[in-house]
Amino acid sequence: MRREIDATGLACPLPVIETKKALKDMSQGQLDVVVDNAISLQNLEKMAKQMGLDYSLETVDDARHIIHIQVGEGAQTAEERQVLTRKRAGKKVVVLSSDQMGAGHPELGRVLMNSFIFALTELENLPDQVLLYNGGVKLAVAGSDALADLQTLAEQGVEIVSCGTCLNFFELTQELAVGSITNMYEIVQCQMEAAIIIQP
Repeated sequence: MRREIDATGLACPLPVIETKKALKDMSQGQLDVVVDNAISLQNLEKMAKQMGLDYSLETVDDARHIIHIQVGEGAQTAEERQVLTRKRAGKKVVVLSSDQMGAGHPELGRVLMNSFIFALTELENLPDQVLLYNGGVKLAVAGSDALADLQTLAEQGVEIVSCGTCLNFFELTQELAVGSITNMYEIVQCQMEAAIIIQP
């Protein structure tokens, strides 16, 4: 069985959501998902990895990318997915939605945010993940004063993820210098599974 989804023109996180819906209805075969940008393709690749599915990527041109997902062989069973979900539950997640901390003077806010991120690197009990969205994605790009500390966290095993829609909005996608790109579906999922969410 072979099925294709045309997800071109769909805003994040709809390509991931539509793909997950289609996969639920498939027990075996190949699902081809067509998207019109590299970030959607990366999000689908991340989803396939998390689900334990075999896949391959194809770039036809700048406006046509395809992920070919194999269903059946290599797929996780429902029991394996439940175990993975339980392992992910209980995570400590730091959410940064701005490059400033608090309300007031912008310059002071940036100083406080940089101090906050540095303080994270000094903790004995590190967070499992740092989620960056809206203005928070500016912290993870080239030239950011917080970049070195975020890289230190990444080297210590902390997952740093930035919203792809936000990077696109600020035209910073090519400037991302630490971590990976994510989508709103995963941002919501990570927060729902977290035991502790810290948002300065």
